[in-house]
Amino acid sequence: MRLAGPTTGLMAIQILVAAIDVYFISRLGTDALAAIALVFPLQMLMMNIAFGGMGGGVASSLARALGSGRHDDARALVLHAGVIAVVLALAFTTFAWTMAPWLYRLMGGVGGALRQAVVYSNLWFAGAVLLWIIAVQSSLLRGAGDAVTPGLYGVGGSLVYMPLAGVLALGIGSWPGLGLVGLALAGIITTGTNVLLLGRVLWRSGLGFVPAFAGVRLQRRLFAEILRVGLLSSLTTLMSNATAMVMAGLVGRFGVAALAGYGIGVRLEFMATPIAFGIGIGLTTMVGVAVGAGAWQRAVRAAWLGGLVSFASMGLIGWTVAVVPEAWAGLFASDPAVIHASVSYITRVAPFYCLFGLGLTLYFASQGAGRMAAPVFAAALRMAATVVGGWIAVEELDLGLEGVFAAIAVGMAVYGGLMAGLLLVAPWRPRGR
Repeated sequence: MRLAGPTTGLMAIQILVAAIDVYFISRLGTDALAAIALVFPLQMLMMNIAFGGMGGGVASSLARALGSGRHDDARALVLHAGVIAVVLALAFTTFAWTMAPWLYRLMGGVGGALRQAVVYSNLWFAGAVLLWIIAVQSSLLRGAGDAVTPGLYGVGGSLVYMPLAGVLALGIGSWPGLGLVGLALAGIITTGTNVLLLGRVLWRSGLGFVPAFAGVRLQRRLFAEILRVGLLSSLTTLMSNATAMVMAGLVGRFGVAALAGYGIGVRLEFMATPIAFGIGIGLTTMVGVAVGAGAWQRAVRAAWLGGLVSFASMGLIGWTVAVVPEAWAGLFASDPAVIHASVSYITRVAPFYCLFGLGLTLYFASQGAGRMAAPVFAAALRMAATVVGGWIAVEELDLGLEGVFAAIAVGMAVYGGLMAGLLLVAPWRPRGR
């Protein structure tokens, strides 16, 4: 709990931020809601790779280095993680500025929704390097066993972001605000400030040592230490977000109102997922240190405990909202078609958040163990079940929007069931045993 608690607390604040974001966006109209639904999968792809995929690779590699007493490697890993962050940030920004408009059109974006999506996306991804740097900073601190500091700074940033986003997006007094552009600007300002503050922490021995770039030689071995976990983790993230993009495209075939309602429903998922994310990030370090010390049974026990807590917590949220879906949807929309689409999503998908939370938490634990084959396999089957199921539901069975959402639910069940089942029948052991 010392490692998972602060991050989970931060994620609870992020849940509040997500809810307020949805409220701000809903005030900007249906086109704005649809625009965010178009950009959201690409945003989540980058953030999940930065904080979860590569971030997990950074945290687990540092935890294993410190756990086995390789302090020189630990110092050098800071520079290697920074290089990876900058390169990938530039790659995402370039993609967003060149290919994203085509992608949004492919997903069903038209008219005002498409125009707002492109403008918002261009500015948001201009700040990608800041998000990548803060992801690496936070992951290094967590890998060193300090989950409190990034959690506290994250909470502070969120508390500043909320009023700033409201003013910049909706305006104040006679000033009308900047719309979605205001939300992107607020994110860039608060993230940039936190980058400076966390950088100060790192260079004041926040990791237990002072990072030193002078005299550190870039080594293929240390890049491999991060990327061995980070690339496979990012592959699972890529499959998950590619699935989300395909499903958003299927939803987009039913119109802007359906896309807006789907956006409201997905935001509920975005609000619940941080619980599993927070617990899982703590497990990455806990399992990594245990594995570095050769305590494999302790690592497996920690994974199961965290997974079950996540199962119960996300299940409580999912089932609670699924019982009163109209109340949730009505908070953010008044258009009956938008509310209908949102309710359809929530009643079919939210009850399966428990299994998704279990699988996601075990994914982070697998990062700490350096065992990524099971998460990749589970993510691939989830993608197949969701995409193929959605296509069959629409094209062959003519089940409409409800069929698309049912396929998403099946994918979540497949993912959580496989992650738990594979760890149960084949718990982690040292290689060669």
